[in-house]
Amino acid sequence: MTTTSNTLRTWAPALGVVALIALTLTALAVLGGRTLPDRTGPPVEELAVERTHLTQGEITLTVRNTGADPVRVAQVFVNDAYVDFAGGDAAIDRLDTETLRLNYPWQAEQPYHVSILTATGAVIEHEIDAAVTTPQADGGFFALMILLGTYVGIIPVVLGMLFLPTLRRIGTRGVRVLLAVTVGLLAFLAIDATLEGFELAEKAGGAFGGTALVVLGALLAFLALSALDHRLSRGRTEKNGLRLALLISIGVGLHNLGEGLAIGAAYAVGELALGVTLVVGFAIHNTTEGLAIVSPLTQRRRPGIGTLLGLGVIAGAPAILGAVIGGTVTNTELSSFLLGIGVGAIAQVIVQLVPAVRDKAGRLLDPATVGGATAGLLAMYLTGLLVTA
Repeated sequence: MTTTSNTLRTWAPALGVVALIALTLTALAVLGGRTLPDRTGPPVEELAVERTHLTQGEITLTVRNTGADPVRVAQVFVNDAYVDFAGGDAAIDRLDTETLRLNYPWQAEQPYHVSILTATGAVIEHEIDAAVTTPQADGGFFALMILLGTYVGIIPVVLGMLFLPTLRRIGTRGVRVLLAVTVGLLAFLAIDATLEGFELAEKAGGAFGGTALVVLGALLAFLALSALDHRLSRGRTEKNGLRLALLISIGVGLHNLGEGLAIGAAYAVGELALGVTLVVGFAIHNTTEGLAIVSPLTQRRRPGIGTLLGLGVIAGAPAILGAVIGGTVTNTELSSFLLGIGVGAIAQVIVQLVPAVRDKAGRLLDPATVGGATAGLLAMYLTGLLVTA
């Protein structure tokens, strides 16, 4: 009873403050609108097109109200020509979505400019760069996404891990250089994903945070992987061995989730060039990720085949999930958030790797490690030029 009483005495003041805040906010919500003047300017109307779905003779747009005021759609134009449409009869409240079905005989591979006119005369523009029939989410579609994710995710990563026997023959200095190369590889992935996330966030309406979603995803992933690392470090896993390899696999996997997302989204809108160039380009590019995964295992007892395959699947399989999500759910906010998660995970892995790069004197940036990190950055950049997706 004494412990319970002490706990109540400790938390009672805080609960009282929370209750007071809740009452105050409720009162402001009820009475604030009555005491403040109405807006003097025109309504603020904003719509963001979240998804474009094309079928024979019809263009379907999913729009979200990202502004402060309700929006009523009055007319829709395609290439400056008025078109009949269904949907949008009622005003769209803030953050709500509406589906507009445009009756329009579009032609394949042609660009279209869609203008949505609101009841107050505001115009929301949307571009369709090249019209193609949106693929149906059927068995064949999911099979293709699984195949693509396997080709560009799992297979290249596992192939890169085959360098392990060679890497185990290098000395202590060679291991440090190799880990510096890994840091360079991962740093490039983090920078690339950050830029891509910010670019996507700029296309969003901003109602859910825009670029803040990238930062939020990165912070959450960094904290989550830090907690996982703390959990693993309490076990028997060697600090610079399998634990680091597992963390790298998870970080690379979360990055490949965003990579698969881009592939699926590009396929859904007809911008993905399927073929040998795509597969070979991604294979060469992502093979370096497999090299990064096995680099901490060079001074540990030889891992089993099952362990290596497990690490490869953890790193590569998320590309399959990303491709499925990207091909079925076109949402810039979700894409930005997932890319941010990949950035945070990779950043946490880099933090874990940096101490292992130091020499016996505690120096981090000697010529060998600087050269290794530079080589990692250049390797990712040059192999990235082969990727056409």
